Amino acid sequence: MQNLHDVVVAIVAFIILIGVMVVVHEFGHFAVAKLCGVRVESFSVGFGPRLFGVKYGDTDYKVCLLPLGGYVKMTGETPDQIATTSEEGAVVSPDDPGAFTSHPRWQRMLIGVAGPVANFILAFVLMAVYYALFNEVPLHETSSTTIEWVAADSVAAQAGFKAGDVVESFGGAQHPDWEKVDEQANFNFNQTVPVTVNRDGNTVQLSLALPPDIKGHDFDISDVGIIPQYVRGPIGVYDVPAGTPAAKAGLRGGDSIVAVDGHPFHTVESLLAYMQAGKGTALVLTVLRNGDTLPPMVVNPTRMDSGWKLGFEAVPPPMRDDPLPAGKAIGKAGQFCRDKSLLIVEVLQGLFTRRVAVSQLSGPVGIARMAGQAAGMRGWFPKIGLAAAISLNLGILNLMPFPILDGGLILLLLIESLLRHDISIAVKERIYQAAFVVLVVFFAFIIFNDVTKLPIFTHMKP
Repeated sequence: MQNLHDVVVAIVAFIILIGVMVVVHEFGHFAVAKLCGVRVESFSVGFGPRLFGVKYGDTDYKVCLLPLGGYVKMTGETPDQIATTSEEGAVVSPDDPGAFTSHPRWQRMLIGVAGPVANFILAFVLMAVYYALFNEVPLHETSSTTIEWVAADSVAAQAGFKAGDVVESFGGAQHPDWEKVDEQANFNFNQTVPVTVNRDGNTVQLSLALPPDIKGHDFDISDVGIIPQYVRGPIGVYDVPAGTPAAKAGLRGGDSIVAVDGHPFHTVESLLAYMQAGKGTALVLTVLRNGDTLPPMVVNPTRMDSGWKLGFEAVPPPMRDDPLPAGKAIGKAGQFCRDKSLLIVEVLQGLFTRRVAVSQLSGPVGIARMAGQAAGMRGWFPKIGLAAAISLNLGILNLMPFPILDGGLILLLLIESLLRHDISIAVKERIYQAAFVVLVVFFAFIIFNDVTKLPIFTHMKP
């Protein structure tokens, strides 16, 4: 955070984001508990002292002082409520028909899984609404179909396409724009289409073999290695995290990358394709800062995730709205949720196999930074996409079979079902106490790790 404004925006965005995610999660528990006949003593938005609310039936619906999520309190929900007394001083009997523990285990499992399911539904609805109302796509600032770059060893490269070629005909379309090229490609899956390009004033006839239709995948011409030039101007740099190759080379937020090794790239996609072909070879950047051209900047890409990268965040390209029909919006929302969920599961697997370091995880401070950045970015996707991704994270993490989490509750209920008797309250209390200590230590480490990533600390590192 560079100033007080950024801090305030991040805090407000974090409170709203996490508040909505947690309240929706707790509403899932609440709704199914009510359907199953479990007595819900309170449904709270926020924590701490009660500010205001209304009691309807057995439930106190209230708003509390600290707006960091919320909670649902069910009679007999935790072992200590059965072993001790309630707030009113009366013993909570295991035989109380309204108590959580008096209901069948399958109902308790449903109540436990309802919170994560509510998060999954929220993520899906958010993305379906986004695709149906917005679906921001790049605004094509150029009228010509100029190929900005051709990925090495791609289908297009093998067919003879080169950077700078201008597509004059594609299949049956004459003088097409890039949208028409994509349309023609979608009409000719698994076919070889004739393509005419203008190369340095000369007409060149080429043939492009298109891949077969892949169900659930929206074909884009970049799938065959052709990266279109649809914007003018250099690549804008939005942010450069400390410790990345770009930061070590001296790149800063607000800079503009005019050329890479003399190639005038306009999009990050072209730069990424160029770096993958170079396999980590040092790059010479031509950088514009405050209107002045800097001396050549040498940067060494490093392998991150699945490819070679410089580690900076680019300024998003200009966008336009292209709303999808309801059916396609639902399909895209499902694809988004599936892809993000698989990524989260892959990260969790990486933690246990030591392919992913715990220090790479983000906690409340990291989420607040991302929320603040999303709030300041143009368009709806950074905001809605982040909210949906965090909702999916919350749902999946709560399903992990760890005591205190919903998945831990379900695991204990499954064990009791196999044993055909309840685990003693004393044993449950010890399990929850140990799990609580582990979670506190884990989150303390995550928060400490978040804080050390803040600019005020990262600038102190060599």
